[in-house]
Amino acid sequence: MRKFLLLFIWLFALSEGQAQSNATIAGKVTTSQGQPVELLTVALEGTVLGTNTNAAGEFILNNIKPGSYTLRVGGIGYKSLRQPITLGSGDNLNLQLTIQASTSTLDEVVVSASRSVETLAETPASVHVIDSRTLQIQSQISTDISNILANSVPGLAFNSNTTSNVGQTLRGRNALVMVDGIPQSTPLRNGSRDIRTIDPAAIERVEVVKGATAVYGNGADGGLINYITKQANTSQPFSAYTSVTGTGNLFHSDGTLGARISQQFTGKVEDLDYVFSGTYEKTGVMRDGEGEVISPVYGLGETKMYNGFAKAGYNFNSNHRLEGMYNYFGSRQNSDYVLQEGIYGEKPSIGVRGEVQGEPEGTKYNHNAQLRYIGKNLFLNTNLELSSYLQSFYTVYGYTPYFEGGGQSTIKSAKRGVRLNLNTPFRISSGIEGSVLYGADYLNDVTSQPLVDGRTWVPEMDLHNLAPYAQLQLNILQDLNFKAGYRFDNVSVKVDDFQQLVLASGAGGDFVQGAKLKFNANTFNLGLRYSGLEYFKPFVSYSQGFSMIDVGRYVRSATEDFIAQMDLEPVIVNNYEAGFHSQFGIASFSGAYFISTSKLGANLIANEAGVYEIERAPERVEGFEALVDLFLSDKITLGANASYSEGKADINNNEKYSDSEDKYLTSLRIPPFKFTSYLNLKPIQNLSVNLQWIYSGERDRFDRNAKGGYNSGEGPVKAFDVFNLAASYQATEKLSLNLGVENLLDKAYYLPQAYWYGRNDNFTRANGARFQLGAAYKW
Repeated sequence: MRKFLLLFIWLFALSEGQAQSNATIAGKVTTSQGQPVELLTVALEGTVLGTNTNAAGEFILNNIKPGSYTLRVGGIGYKSLRQPITLGSGDNLNLQLTIQASTSTLDEVVVSASRSVETLAETPASVHVIDSRTLQIQSQISTDISNILANSVPGLAFNSNTTSNVGQTLRGRNALVMVDGIPQSTPLRNGSRDIRTIDPAAIERVEVVKGATAVYGNGADGGLINYITKQANTSQPFSAYTSVTGTGNLFHSDGTLGARISQQFTGKVEDLDYVFSGTYEKTGVMRDGEGEVISPVYGLGETKMYNGFAKAGYNFNSNHRLEGMYNYFGSRQNSDYVLQEGIYGEKPSIGVRGEVQGEPEGTKYNHNAQLRYIGKNLFLNTNLELSSYLQSFYTVYGYTPYFEGGGQSTIKSAKRGVRLNLNTPFRISSGIEGSVLYGADYLNDVTSQPLVDGRTWVPEMDLHNLAPYAQLQLNILQDLNFKAGYRFDNVSVKVDDFQQLVLASGAGGDFVQGAKLKFNANTFNLGLRYSGLEYFKPFVSYSQGFSMIDVGRYVRSATEDFIAQMDLEPVIVNNYEAGFHSQFGIASFSGAYFISTSKLGANLIANEAGVYEIERAPERVEGFEALVDLFLSDKITLGANASYSEGKADINNNEKYSDSEDKYLTSLRIPPFKFTSYLNLKPIQNLSVNLQWIYSGERDRFDRNAKGGYNSGEGPVKAFDVFNLAASYQATEKLSLNLGVENLLDKAYYLPQAYWYGRNDNFTRANGARFQLGAAYKW
């Protein structure tokens, strides 16, 4: 902390010394009707100087070095505005700017894709943003963030309607999940609890970067999902938002009623801005379309969820900001129901009243904290961001007789990290400018999987990861954007000596000698996007990502006596992609085709004993995504998106994927075809109605095993479709009434996971018609 403060003081003094002869830009941004626009991003291209407009549409940028710049103004729902300016020493420029409304989402500002501020139109990659409006609509249907993502993001597999996100892959590979850049995933022992780690009420938007990327390190071989937390409302000293909701099944409602309350406070007092929120939700039992209680195994019924969030920032001046964030999430199930197994393919597994063994299942806590310093206009106009973070995660799984004497496993993970991010702009000529993004990340991750009673299933695995990186960005004649980057990850994992846990079958008990394993990962990326034509903005890209195999799963059942003998080489994934965005009047189109390859695989397969093993054969996944939106009028909007992928493993390692020995990747990795469409209507003033139709196709690639059943991940997936409804009525300026219905037609259907598991206990139906009826008040 002392070094952190000394660095801050030095940077503060450096920029203050430069401020004497610098210039200032102030201004106001309004619509064509003269209305001020709040929360627009105002930035100087080629630098990292930026701010947001206030409630009056006003902004100010201080301490700008003399020179020629391009001022950019943009935000959600508006076309980006660019204006060349020239500043002399000591100039005070005042601008009156008019911005035009836009139906395209490509004007949104994103930061995940390259860790720098840019718009989607400039990014040579597939980035999908769930903005605050979409998040609000989807939250009216379901507050399960896994469900929201599945219904909103092309290329992301369906959720399982449980606390687990097993099989919810992105483009057929794992995604790295983050909260404000803090990793939530536990790759050392992947417990598949990383998506549902924060409540939507604490989220401003979700940025999904598709395709392998190493920009945040390990685990993003399919892409990354970054939850951007709420930002403070800086237009007034104090404001608040209260939301109260009742939940339950529309039909077969016995025992299903629940409630949800969320409270937020936000504002800005002088140079201090803040936002605090708290959410509590209690659910009743979950019933399917036939009125049966859905299996309580890792279920979302009869749960209590708590989320507390706080963020505060202090602006020392326009160049220096210190910001702290904390979020707590916890969700535990306390059920009166136990599993009654069904018959796979014939009869669903359900919940029946009974005594639940062990302690309540769920995430006891997930703490995330971050302290971040942002410095602007430092040496060579460099922007610096220095952040330190920690995450502490503890989740409990259900009771199982799998262990000798029975028991419950848990996953404990503690992460500490530091990120140094610098962005130095440069200008080669009047038509060529750019920036160099560079820095280093450090991460320490200690993860283990003990049982509740203290027995060790997976010992502590202590990871240290140091990674310097650099990214070049060039803007040529404003319309051609080129990127190239490199990252070097130096990784070590230490595992102490341990004795394997004895299982109910009598297996286990072997002594395993620990070791310290080391490896390096070199990853690159290249990208090019042309944005000069509104009707066709193409891009091509090549990017690499890496991920370690599930070390804990390997260690706990290893047959080797020495960890040093284990094959823990990371998977390096290559992502090749071409895509475009087009805007023709009222129509907006986007599409992308990708190929993802890796020389090593990490495909989980179940052996005859039902134990998962890791298959290391080369893999290839390819597919496409397409989106269309039609803005017919200010009262009618409709759109649709589709995504498809397929993947195979090269078992005989001959660089071909069509041999008889080669195998399709299981549905644990590859989802079926997905199609989602929506119709948004505003039939009368203050009333908005959104109807959503979701279709999931079939996937049948595997034969039955020798026992006449299916191995895990190989069951034939059948198609389904479902309708959802969200409606909102603005009763007064401050009061809104909301209604959401999931599975509007109360269909009795199965999600893909119920089929591909191929097991009786997992053959569980999805929710029947569930409603959320509530009111929200701004005060």
